[in-house]
Amino acid sequence: MGGSGSKSKGFWPFSGSGSSDDPTKDGNEQSLARVRSFPGATPFVFTRRSSLFFDEDGDLAHEFYEETIVTRNGRKKAKLKKIQKNLTPQGIIKLDHPCIHVDFPVVICEA
Repeated sequence: MGGSGSKSKGFWPFSGSGSSDDPTKDGNEQSLARVRSFPGATPFVFTRRSSLFFDEDGDLAHEFYEETIVTRNGRKKAKLKKIQKNLTPQGIIKLDHPCIHVDFPVVICEA
């Protein structure tokens, strides 16, 4: 009930292979070098998906608005209308310094 899909048995990316004869599985040694279940994986994140968008003019922002004039009862009023069409996502960007993956089970600071 309410379980997370990433923690389901058999697919925990930073856990061991499940064999009990592994010498580094005594609980005292937490290795940051490589993950045993995915040999090419590291606990670090080097890229992320950007939340910025390009508009038709090439401007880069989180949100774009267009000023429109609305006339009601003979009075003109300016309103901002959010633009959601013709926006291109920035895509994957490289981080300045790597971060630790959210699902990596390591205590970083113990107070």
